[in-house]
Amino acid sequence: MEKVSETSNSNIHLALVHFPVYNKSREVIVSSVTTLDVHDISRACRTYGVGTFYVITPLKTQQELVERLIGHWLTGHGAEYNPTRKEALLKTVVKNSLDEAVKEITEDTGTKPRVIVTGAKQAPQSIGYEALKKELKQGKPHLLVFGTGWGLEKNLVKNADHSLLPIEGVNGFNHLPVRGAISIILDRLLGLRELPAD
Repeated sequence: MEKVSETSNSNIHLALVHFPVYNKSREVIVSSVTTLDVHDISRACRTYGVGTFYVITPLKTQQELVERLIGHWLTGHGAEYNPTRKEALLKTVVKNSLDEAVKEITEDTGTKPRVIVTGAKQAPQSIGYEALKKELKQGKPHLLVFGTGWGLEKNLVKNADHSLLPIEGVNGFNHLPVRGAISIILDRLLGLRELPAD
């Protein structure tokens, strides 16, 4: 199978938002960062050649947690013990807000990214996978946005360029862990597919 180059999808970025998101009671909250999410999503992003993985939280203690985790694997014993983990975390950064991530991508590329939000329910301005794949091939920057808790706050969804159609299972149960949903979506959008037999 062909190896995906490090820069093959560098115009595609990903953000995991911890604020503003909802809790079970539909109150806007700041959700806690889960280190397992940071590890696993970083690995998925590296596997599919995503440009930058942004962890979005306004809480300084949570930012410091992410930065300590990244620092452990990028320098010293952690980097020597597990070089592949180091490689996966090279493009993982923490930001206060989604706007900060959009600003950084805009400054780095000279173009404001198209923001694509995700969720478990269909939202307005929806786009399907094939249509989004065609957009991605145009080479313009895109930012795929995933929520934690019980989903992204409504204004984030409303102000996005598109909302990706939700993943549908087979039996009505629709509660994937965010890192599982991210892996599925990245594979649908960016994964290599076998060519049909002649």
